[in-house]
Amino acid sequence: MQALPLTGIRVIDYSHFLAGPYVGRCLAALGAEVIKVERPGSGDAGRQHAHILDDQTSGYFLQLNMGKQGVSVNMKDPRGKDFMQKLCDSADVFIENYRPGALDKLGLGYAELSARNPRLVYCSISAYGHTGPDAHRAGFGLIAEAKSGIMQMVGNPGEAPPLLRISLGDMYTGIHAVAAINAALLGRVASGKGQHIDMALYDTLVSMHEYAVQCYTLSGGTVLPQQTGHDMPTSTLYGVFRAQDGDLVIAAQVDDAWKRFAMLLEQHGGPAGFGSDTRFHSLNGRNDHRVEILRAVKAWVAARPVAEVLALLDGIDVPSAKVQRIDEVINDPQIQARGMIQEQDHPRFGKLRLPNLPFRFSDCDTTIHQVAPDLGEHNAEVATSLGYSAADIATLQADGVLFSR
Repeated sequence: MQALPLTGIRVIDYSHFLAGPYVGRCLAALGAEVIKVERPGSGDAGRQHAHILDDQTSGYFLQLNMGKQGVSVNMKDPRGKDFMQKLCDSADVFIENYRPGALDKLGLGYAELSARNPRLVYCSISAYGHTGPDAHRAGFGLIAEAKSGIMQMVGNPGEAPPLLRISLGDMYTGIHAVAAINAALLGRVASGKGQHIDMALYDTLVSMHEYAVQCYTLSGGTVLPQQTGHDMPTSTLYGVFRAQDGDLVIAAQVDDAWKRFAMLLEQHGGPAGFGSDTRFHSLNGRNDHRVEILRAVKAWVAARPVAEVLALLDGIDVPSAKVQRIDEVINDPQIQARGMIQEQDHPRFGKLRLPNLPFRFSDCDTTIHQVAPDLGEHNAEVATSLGYSAADIATLQADGVLFSR
């Protein structure tokens, strides 16, 4: 087995909640030494997010901070600032997700840290980025989802759009940050210098539009996405359908798949002539007759249990799937075979089952076995690596500059 790709890279994770901690978790899985820095007392606000296990630990925190060392530093004490700057002097990467300018006041902004450590790759994640008229505004993933136009595209016509229920903006921005950090590290090999990476949740979600933006701009501003509920009007047939005992999705938007699907319906109780109807043999034709097609398909699916519909579609190689609950996902043989629910042994909580990352390398294992740190758990080890003596560390601990619970 090869060493993990980022072995030897030191990362300072000075972030909280979701986007930043997710970046740190990914880099830890890729082999980096990731040091999670938290404020004294309550620590990362994510410790109090669902699912709560005790007064300092949540499943949310355990999932996003596994594989990291933990230190807790009082930045109100000048010795805390000195400790942090020494820590950043030793680092390759610094991650933060505070409002632009907030860390400048603490002596942890890019200008000050890069002057001390020119090789530092400094990654900032914020709602709007560090430039533009909204750079000063606070925001969360929900704000970016609303602003980006994505939220307006989902839901039923005439109704307020639903919450997406996963943190699309944070997670998608986070994995883009992972890519950018690795690119900056690679570029540093030739240049010898790090740089500031400025990631914005709003930017990232706008970049996700694979068709909405270009449809609008290339049509001269005449084509706007509309809420359509359970299917995609430009890709008939592609959507969600209700069977007798649950919901399923069908992707028969490609001409050949559609023809197989339509013939299957005709042979199994659907409308006569459905499979041979040439009006439906092209995508444009299907889109033009979408309402008629949906009426027939909905009735056919509704008359059958999910398992029967899926078996019939599998038999003709038309992509389909049950809309699964989380308990079904966890027990899905495919997910189990891919190791996507990983187990960790926690000293207080016993066996943990948490989502794995989707990284798969041919010659190294990126599964993280080290649980997320307690608040300030690795103060002494990290301080020792910076050259602090045992007596110095004891004093800093006693004075609350280095906090542990």
